[in-house]
Amino acid sequence: MRLVIIGAGFAGMYAALSAARLRDIKGVSPEELEIALVAPEPTLVVRPRLYEPKPETLTAPLLDVLNSIDVVYVQGSAETVDTKSRMVQIATNKGTRKTLSYDRLVVATGSRLFRPSIPGLAEHGFSVDSLDDAVALDKHLHGLAKRPPANGRDTVVVAGGGFTGIEAATEMPTRLRAILGKNAKPRVIIVERNPAIAPDMGEGPRPVIEEALRKVGVETRVGAGVASLDKSGVTLSNGEHIEAETVIWAAGIRAAPLTAQISAERDNFGRLLVDRCLRVQGVQGVFATGDAARAACDDEGNYALMSCQHATRMGAFAGNNAAAELLGVPTRPYHQKAYVTCLDLGEAGAVFTRGWERKVEMVGDVAKKTKQEINRVWIYPPKPERAAALASADPEQVTKL
Repeated sequence: MRLVIIGAGFAGMYAALSAARLRDIKGVSPEELEIALVAPEPTLVVRPRLYEPKPETLTAPLLDVLNSIDVVYVQGSAETVDTKSRMVQIATNKGTRKTLSYDRLVVATGSRLFRPSIPGLAEHGFSVDSLDDAVALDKHLHGLAKRPPANGRDTVVVAGGGFTGIEAATEMPTRLRAILGKNAKPRVIIVERNPAIAPDMGEGPRPVIEEALRKVGVETRVGAGVASLDKSGVTLSNGEHIEAETVIWAAGIRAAPLTAQISAERDNFGRLLVDRCLRVQGVQGVFATGDAARAACDDEGNYALMSCQHATRMGAFAGNNAAAELLGVPTRPYHQKAYVTCLDLGEAGAVFTRGWERKVEMVGDVAKKTKQEINRVWIYPPKPERAAALASADPEQVTKL
């Protein structure tokens, strides 16, 4: 029997850990149940940190962890999925192709930044969505020091006033002063189409966020979107033109394209609809998890968000349940009633909220310490020690807050 997991992000990593954990508990050998993880590199990109400087350091190796729990790593990119013949075609890093059969499949392909066809966006826009994107932005920022301080050199426009946009924007003044000198006067502007900043955060934390933006000197333009970009900067939908040599796009994500190959219903974000055990509805032998799945968290109408907080726990349930079907043991319904947010606000600290109503629990330096612990400790892979790695993947305990 073979269980194939596509993706080495938070969901894919925990799917592998959890499936191996159940296999170990049931005393089944790796020869009887092979668990294979397919990804271009055996590396976890710590995506929630890509707004920080030195993004090239924000990865964690996975190969030793996978080896410690007898998970086979298959290097390459899954290009096609045939759910009738239960085959995955993989493009290897050497330019060849191979196929891998499966008895159960876990789609943990994550998400991608949504880039609309705005004139000039592809040519002049940056992002912090992927490691390559973040590295390109960091290189660009360091290159600004070689340019004259005119024509918007010290101005950064961030398109999108949600979680990612706010974190990128509030970190930017510190990053720019480190590059341009402590006496530099960077100008950072968030552009948000909605009438208020942080539209998904609600009324509770918004005053904290707005005060933090004022404190770090980040301007906002609400009720307007980006109409076009060119070498001189950005033009907004209200006609305003802002001279800027740096424009960061942070306005929405969609499930990775591979989900479109699964003949099943998807939501507006491209996520596959799954049942409570994370099985793709109407497709035998296929599970979806993390940003690839639209999954109910509870019985109160809340659905998992496209975040590592939900992806890690969803991954643990998906891996467990895919292995459980092969081993003939009961599956476990995914549930995640606890929900917190911890939003980095640069030199103004952070804001920590709890619950879907986002009740503010911590602000400032206290919240910042929690944010740093989450980003630098909690979300990293377990140590490559078999017992500890397997113990970390109990679905009922992963991200239990």
